[in-house]
Amino acid sequence: MIVGIGTDVVDVDRFAASLDRTPALRGKLFTPGEAVLPLRSLAARFAAKEALAKALQAPPGMAWHDAEVIREESGRPRFEIRGTVLEVATTLSVQRVHLSLTHDAGIASAYVVLEG
Repeated sequence: MIVGIGTDVVDVDRFAASLDRTPALRGKLFTPGEAVLPLRSLAARFAAKEALAKALQAPPGMAWHDAEVIREESGRPRFEIRGTVLEVATTLSVQRVHLSLTHDAGIASAYVVLEG
C-alpha cells in the first residue's frame, strides 16, 4: 500500500547561489558525508529531502540530518532515516522508502514513494 508520494525540483544554479549567499546552509541541510559531494549531487539530495518531507505530510520539526541520502555499491540512491524522520515514518507505518534522483540541464529532481 502506498502511504505517501513526494516530488521536488531544484534549479542547480539557484541552489548554488543560496549556498554561496548563506555558507552555513550546507552544514544545516547535509550530513558531513553529503556535504562534500558536487553541487548537482547536493541539489538532487536537497530535492530528495524535500520530496521525502512532502511524502511524510510535511511534519513540523523534521531535522534535515535525520534523512541522509546514501549511494549503495550498485550506485542506487537510498535514504538512511533516523530520529525525527524515523518517528514520523513509524507513525505512518512506512515499511519501505523508494527514491529516484536525476540531474540534467541545470535541474535536479527527486521522487519519493513511501510503502506501508
